[in-house]
Amino acid sequence: MKQKIVLAYSGGLDTTVIIPWLKENYDRDIAAVCVDLGQQADWKSVRQRALDAGAASCVIVDVQKEYVEHYVWPALKANALYEDKYLLGTSTARPLIAKVLVEHARKVKAGAIAHGATGKGNDQVRFDLGIMALAPDIEIIAPWRTWDLKSREEEIAYLEARKLPVPMKKEDSYSRDDNLWHISHEGLDLEDPANEPSLERMLQMSVPPEKAPAKPAYVEIGFEKGIPVTLDGKKLGGVELVRALNKLGGEHGVGIADIVENRVVGMKSRGVYETPGGSILYYAHQELEHLCLDRQTYSFKQIVSQKLAEVIYGGLWFTPLREALSAFVDTTQQTVSGTVRLKLYKGSISAAGASSPYSLYNASIASFTTGELYDHADARGFIRLYGLPVLVRAMMQTPGGAPPAKRGAKPGVKGKVSDRETQKAALKIPRDAKSRGTAG
Repeated sequence: MKQKIVLAYSGGLDTTVIIPWLKENYDRDIAAVCVDLGQQADWKSVRQRALDAGAASCVIVDVQKEYVEHYVWPALKANALYEDKYLLGTSTARPLIAKVLVEHARKVKAGAIAHGATGKGNDQVRFDLGIMALAPDIEIIAPWRTWDLKSREEEIAYLEARKLPVPMKKEDSYSRDDNLWHISHEGLDLEDPANEPSLERMLQMSVPPEKAPAKPAYVEIGFEKGIPVTLDGKKLGGVELVRALNKLGGEHGVGIADIVENRVVGMKSRGVYETPGGSILYYAHQELEHLCLDRQTYSFKQIVSQKLAEVIYGGLWFTPLREALSAFVDTTQQTVSGTVRLKLYKGSISAAGASSPYSLYNASIASFTTGELYDHADARGFIRLYGLPVLVRAMMQTPGGAPPAKRGAKPGVKGKVSDRETQKAALKIPRDAKSRGTAG
């Protein structure tokens, strides 16, 4: 029996070319694995395409529920956003794909795993690190790093020369990655950042914002400990909830991001991402955190969120750092429960109200009408102490307010006021009733 190579097979151009290439360059059987992350695919046709291209076997592994609950939700709870725009649709999927590949390789006793990531991209890092973390003994084969093919056009010619079907049209050969969370588009006209993206030609989940309905839509999302659990009052599982929001968000043109990003390998790349449901959930989750998290926790969580986004983007999912950052995030989510109402209108998302049993908003304190819990007069002493470094520095810089060693008369000289007395007067907090009024 021949040794086996497990191939991460998507049904797209790259991985379809890889099957005959592996057969021609390795004397091994190819065991194709399709990982169903919720992408729109005719899996029966995809499986047949793999077999027609020369794979000895092809299995489809449905991990949609695991993907949402164990990879998407941790990113959502963190509000992890790479370089202010990217909701990590591909980045969260790759470690799970690596996990599935390793599990299948163990099952069929394969000695190698192959993937179709290019030598310029991020995915090679994510796949390789995921496989290394889970199966350091398994060989990794990445044809894009070794073969002579230089472009997608050459890949198409490669298949045509072998009379194998090409899984795309030549004029629409965007490099795409899609799953339940998003669709990414790269290549063709997008390779020049000066070009406006051809959204009508490109988009698959969404309509361009100008084509969205003229009437806004309202949606209410319920959260429990940072995880979305209801949509307009109806309890839904994660997969069903994301699908429903993708449909609604796509109809209203929300969640389209045109990004020039910094890849892990050091270069900049440009892509267009569609994440309609994810954009709605991120917006709603952040609105709820504004209501439920105290200032210091929220501030530090922003630092953690950025770091976690960089860790996930860089393929470091299966690391102690990612686990530690996620553990911190989980702690902050214990009180992030409640409902958020949003308005969707021609590509925009805006808040339309939020409520939570753990809300830290207290009307008695925040209202312009003075309540029992807040005395306006207390603010004067707080500001004096809070601004003490500002005051001391200003005294040092202002004539007559500098330390005695530099300016002013010695204490006790008639007609002179010592600098120490000047400083004491400046620092004195009046305590009589007349001085305790509110600011004008």
